[in-house]
Amino acid sequence: MEKFAVDVVLLPFEEIMDEAIKINKELLKKNPNKIVLNKENCLPHISILMGYLDEDDLPNVEKELQNIAKQFSSLNLKLIKLYADIIPTGEKVSCLGIEKTKYLQAIHEIVVKNIGTYLTHEGTIEMLYNPAEVDKVTLFWINNYVKDSSFEKFFPHITVGFGETNKKFNFPISLTVSKLALCHLGNYCTCRKILLLSELSKS
Repeated sequence: MEKFAVDVVLLPFEEIMDEAIKINKELLKKNPNKIVLNKENCLPHISILMGYLDEDDLPNVEKELQNIAKQFSSLNLKLIKLYADIIPTGEKVSCLGIEKTKYLQAIHEIVVKNIGTYLTHEGTIEMLYNPAEVDKVTLFWINNYVKDSSFEKFFPHITVGFGETNKKFNFPISLTVSKLALCHLGNYCTCRKILLLSELSKS
């Protein structure tokens, strides 16, 4: 039985994906090949819950994902800042910060409660997409997600790459999300492959 490192994510509309990829290209000039975002196999995303999932539980998680998606309509959010954090390796990683609304918090909490029961929080590099390229710091974020980043510690953001940029933006920037997905995680918790996908569909 195979086990996957996964992330339940919200996927933004095209224009925000394009903006994240544009910032990523700027960062790649000084930090090549660390995180290379695209819309095929390294998707800009908002993480909701990370962990490790048994392949046999995919059908159960699909049902939960569909049920959650039916409870929410598309979310209209705001990007509020571009900031850089120091990660455990001592390097800087840039993120687009997102305003935490009650609806975004609600979808996070229901995902943790309903899908979290199927996830474990100890894994190995072999559970990630293309294990040969994975830095072991990736396991730190997945293993500690529930403890460090859930419920009141949930901090919605889109990771855009290593390093930082001085480019100025006119915040806030409107952000719409309408897709809830389960993705196979790769190096640095990138979303490398969509395993399940549901549209937020509440009228």
